[in-house]
Order: sequence, then structure tokens, then C-alpha cells
Amino acid sequence: MGQTSLQSWIKEGYTAIPVMLLKYYKKLNLTETESMLIIQLHAFIDKGNLFPTPDQIADRMTLTSSECLKIIQKLMKKNLIAIHEGEEEIKTEHYSLDPLWNCILTIAEQEKFQETVEQTMAMQTDLYTMFEQEFGRPLSPLECETLAMWIDQDDHSSEIVKAALREAVISEKLNFRYIDRILFEWKKKGIKSSADAKKQGEQFRKPKQQTEKPHEPAPFYNWLEN
Repeated sequence: MGQTSLQSWIKEGYTAIPVMLLKYYKKLNLTETESMLIIQLHAFIDKGNLFPTPDQIADRMTLTSSECLKIIQKLMKKNLIAIHEGEEEIKTEHYSLDPLWNCILTIAEQEKFQETVEQTMAMQTDLYTMFEQEFGRPLSPLECETLAMWIDQDDHSSEIVKAALREAVISEKLNFRYIDRILFEWKKKGIKSSADAKKQGEQFRKPKQQTEKPHEPAPFYNWLEN
């Protein structure tokens, strides 16, 4: 490429194609042709031509002017593009892609929400499985309700509930009342991570006196008697 050609190419500038359009056009039921026309509209608007004619758009595509017009009309019916009038004395019109961007944003937010729901469900399923493995049996309806209450009402994370379960196992007091008391104490102390919970448990399991006999077991902290 010669220097003159390179300079001309650079002077033409660039148009940033929104990645979200490329990612979600299929979910908007847009064809590749419709998507390319939108990209062309976006490029025209980006360069200051807010209301390109069907002929101008057709010059950049393998479509006729009438085909471009039909696609534009179709996109307007789908509420993906709009035509607005200017507020100047001389009436002007311009295309707006805001309806399209709003639709894409809505889809992206719904997708993110769905992912969050699925992750939460997976974590809760894992939590129930962990409890059943430690208890060596299926949980009763009341126990399932208690477990759900810790998450939904008491706002404990799955991580901290698992940590409380581990603490109960180590203390050899595997029952829901004991675990509930642990969670209550941790919440009161502001303990929200498994690392802090582990540190707290280790502190209470240390021998109260360094002079205790070596063969004597280290006392376990009884959360129910605190």
C-alpha cells in the first residue's frame, strides 16, 4: 500500500462496531443482512450523516435501494430503530438506534440475572448435598426449611454456612441447633468469610493453658454455652 493510499485510508477514520450487537443480534432475531444494514447506519451516524438515504446505504451493500428501504421499515416495525424529527425551524429527520441499544441492554441484563439465579441454585444444591453427606442421611423437611432460612432470611452466604457445618463436625456436635448458634455468634462478631470463621474456631479450640498435660485433648468450644 502506497503512502498516499495509506493516508487516504486513515483519513476515512474508523467506526467502532458495538460488540454487544455482534453478540446479541441472533437473540434479537436479526439476520446477517439486517445486522449489516444496522452497522452501516451506525457508521453513517458516526460520521455525521444522521439520515442516509436508501441509495447511500445500498451503495455500501449488495442490496438495491428498495431492499434497503424494506429492511429499514421492518426494523422500525420491530422497534429496533426510530426516526426522529429535529427541533430546528427547518424540519429535519434523523435515525436513532437507541431502541436497539435498549433492547440489547435488556437482553444482557436478563442473561446476567439468569446466570446469577443458576449460580445461586447450583451453590444451594451443593450446600444441601454437603449437609446430607456429613449427616449421612437425607435432610428432613424441617432441616431443609432451616437451611433455606439461613440463606434467604438470615442472609448468610453458602460459604459461611459450609464453614459452620465444618465447625460443628470438628466439634463433634453435628446438629442444626448447634450450627444455628454458630451462625448467630459469627454474625454478631461480623464474621463473613470462611477464612475468618476458621480463624475464630481455631482460637476457641486452643488449650486454655499451655501447662495442660500433653495427653489431655484440647477442649472444643461449645457454641451453645457461650
